[in-house]
Amino acid sequence: MHPSSTTIKALIRQPALCAWLDLSRSGLDKLRKKDPTFPRPLKNGDTRQAAAFYVVEEIQSWLQAKIEARDAA
Repeated sequence: MHPSSTTIKALIRQPALCAWLDLSRSGLDKLRKKDPTFPRPLKNGDTRQAAAFYVVEEIQSWLQAKIEARDAA
């Protein structure tokens, strides 16, 4: 497989995402439960304590959709 044929997605860890969105960890959990369109994390293992990563592109798309919905109203 050639590197040019694969698309690499940037990941962001949950603590960094919380800082980026200016949310506490519990605030992010509430947002995930309240909004089913919020992107799901990728877990680095099966345990509850496993690190959670989010695909930056998915978060940006979700934010853009929220902005467009706000502006359309």
